[in-house]
Order: sequence, then structure tokens, then C-alpha cells
Amino acid sequence: MGKLPKKENVKPFDFAKKPSSPCFLMAVAKGIISWPDLKKRNAKLTKVNMEGVEGPYLMLVTHASMVDFNLMLKATHPAKVNNVMTLEGFNTYTEPLMRSLGVLGTRKFITDLHLIKNMKYCVDKLQNIFVLFPEARYSLDGCTSYLPQSLGKMVKMLGVPVVVLMVHGNFVTCPQWNKKNKKTYVEAEQKMIVSEEETKTLSAKEINERIAANFVYDDFAWQKENRIKIDDPGRADGLHALLYKCPSCKTEGQMYSGGTRLWCDCCKKTWEMDEYGELHALKGETEFPHIPDWSKWERECVREEIENGTYYFEDDVRVETLPNAWKFYKQGMGKLIQTPEGTTIKCNYYDEPDYEVFRSAQSLESMHIEYDYLGRGDCVDISIPDDSFWCYLTKRDAITKISFATEEIHLMAAKKKAAKTEE
Repeated sequence: MGKLPKKENVKPFDFAKKPSSPCFLMAVAKGIISWPDLKKRNAKLTKVNMEGVEGPYLMLVTHASMVDFNLMLKATHPAKVNNVMTLEGFNTYTEPLMRSLGVLGTRKFITDLHLIKNMKYCVDKLQNIFVLFPEARYSLDGCTSYLPQSLGKMVKMLGVPVVVLMVHGNFVTCPQWNKKNKKTYVEAEQKMIVSEEETKTLSAKEINERIAANFVYDDFAWQKENRIKIDDPGRADGLHALLYKCPSCKTEGQMYSGGTRLWCDCCKKTWEMDEYGELHALKGETEFPHIPDWSKWERECVREEIENGTYYFEDDVRVETLPNAWKFYKQGMGKLIQTPEGTTIKCNYYDEPDYEVFRSAQSLESMHIEYDYLGRGDCVDISIPDDSFWCYLTKRDAITKISFATEEIHLMAAKKKAAKTEE
């Protein structure tokens, strides 16, 4: 590891900088990139309750793969759009390019007042459609992820109609644990669910309830129902990263996958993944034919550990930080610890040898995880306002459980807080 600069000498990202509308050439380029892919897939877009809704409005989009962006562009064409991207995206595609596309930078799962102000600027001053992926990370199992309770307040602050873009097929064509794009059929429904007048008359809670009711999806169920055939010979590759716990012998971290099969190296039980996304045990009972049912059971197991006080995770991690859009800084090896009280990182931090980051159960509502990020290993990304800590794990197949645990720990803390308030 090379010599690190002092923290005060590292240029921060300018989150306060006012966004701009996408320039014409960039808008054309986005169309050129996205249209051919959708044409190859025979993509279908249906509009519901969208008569007269031209913008500005807030569009909430499901998030499962890069295909989401192509369908978002199709749904909003030819209007100008601003959207949000986290800093690793700026790092990959460069900040000048992202800003010219009208993209706003942010960090995941922190309170970002600059983002809220700039969203307001986009709809009020620029008069643009604003696109938000409210789950703030890719779905792990093709089903709805955590939706923040702050959405209702944000909608009332923006005061523009709320539109939902529900995309189907975007997960099964390229799940994050198997990043080979199968280029299969996708479709989307664009629907206004809250009018401009209702942003004034409905409460934040009522808006949250309406968003939640219109943001329910299950891509594996959709695949089965619509008989979307995925015959790729490696369709089960990486599935063990999601299905890390064996339902037969209850062992964790001993699941493996390859080709069209998933198996437990402890009890040797094996499952076949068929062309319609269902699992079948080669011998004995098929505990979970539907993959999201398996991941739901894993989450329930994690919840039980948290509730009975036995949950604890610790690992040696390789830490890199991303203070801006230009460079990851290698901080060496550190520790990642998670308990029902919260999540802690202990590491070197620029010129501080014994730095500690703690995100409490109440403050960290969800976790950004990446399966084998850019070929560098499984990692979790935990942010503070002026930096993001990318922790590459030593233990195999642990990040899915950490993700489940983060959300369950937060929900338990919220319930305890609510109970105290009622006393």
C-alpha cells in the first residue's frame, strides 16, 4: 500500500453543485445506446393513468439491473430527465460525463440535504422529470427491497405527481449474483399513483402506503407466469451467493453452484434450476421451489438470531475509501463488526491508524452490497457524509446475510423506539 495523503488534502465531492439539464448531444447518445438493446428484447411499455402527465413529476423505478435505465429512458422520451447515481458510478463513468447527463451524485443510506435541495431545483427550476430508484440498490432476489419511510415527506416537499415504473424481466435476465446478461424479454408499466393535488391533501404516511402498495414485484413469479424461457447453460452460476444457507442441514457458507445446479457441500443435497427459474431437488423434498421463498426463509433465520441475541458478525476486511468521484484510496486491512446495536468498521484512515466508524441500528436502514465488485471480491459499502468505506470480505458468501441483518436490526430498533414513544 502506497503512502496515503492526509485527509484534509483529499478533494471532496461537491454535492452542493447545482445540477443541469442533460445536453442535447448526451440525450441523443443515451437513446442510441438504449434503443437497440430494447429492440432486441422486444421490450414492451404500457402506460396507465398517464393522460396529460408530461412533467415535471417524480418517477420511482424498480432496480434490478442496468436494463432499468434503458426502460426508464424509453418511458420518459423525449422529456429531459435528472436522476441520481452514487459515487462509484461517477468513478466508473467520470464526473464530467455524469454531470453533462444531468445526473446527481450521492452516497447510499445517509441523510443528504444537498440531494433533497437539488431534487427540488430540478423539478421547480429546470422543470424536468426526476427519476429515483427508491430501493437504492439492486434487488437481491428479484423482489421488492427496503423502501425508506422518508419517501412520503419527500413527495410532499417536491409537490409534483408521483409515477411508478414497474419493470419485469430485468432481474431474471441479469441478477447481480450472475451478471451475464441473457438479453431476454422485458416489459414495464408506467403509472401515475399520486396526483399533484394529492401531494397536498394526503399525509406522508398515506403517500408511503400508496407507494408501497404499487411497488410490489416478484420477477421469478413473473417469469414462471409468463413462461419466459432462460435456457442459458450457466443460469445457476453464483446462486449460492444468495442462497447461502442449506434448508436441509441448516449449514451456512457451504453452498456452491455451477451450470444449472446448486448444492450443499456439507450434506451433498443438490437442486436443479429449470428454464423457468424454479428449483427442483434431485433427491428428497424440494424445500423451496421458488427462489425468493428460500431467501425469505434465510431472512427469517437472521431475524430470529437478532431477536434472541445470538447474532454477531466479524471479519477481517480489505478497506478502500471513496471520498470523491476520482479515486479509491486503499486503507489496508481492517475489521468489520456487526451486532444488533449497529455496524462498526475499524481500520487505518489516511493518516489516522486507529480510526473507527459506527453506524447505529437506527441510522443505517439498509446496506449496499456488491457480489464480486469489478472482479475484486464481495464487499459492503458503508458511508458517512464525506466518505464511503468499501469493505472486501475474507469470509465467503457472507454479504447477503449482512444485508438482511442490517435491515432487520434497523426495523427492530425502530419498533423499540416506537414502543417507548407510546409509553
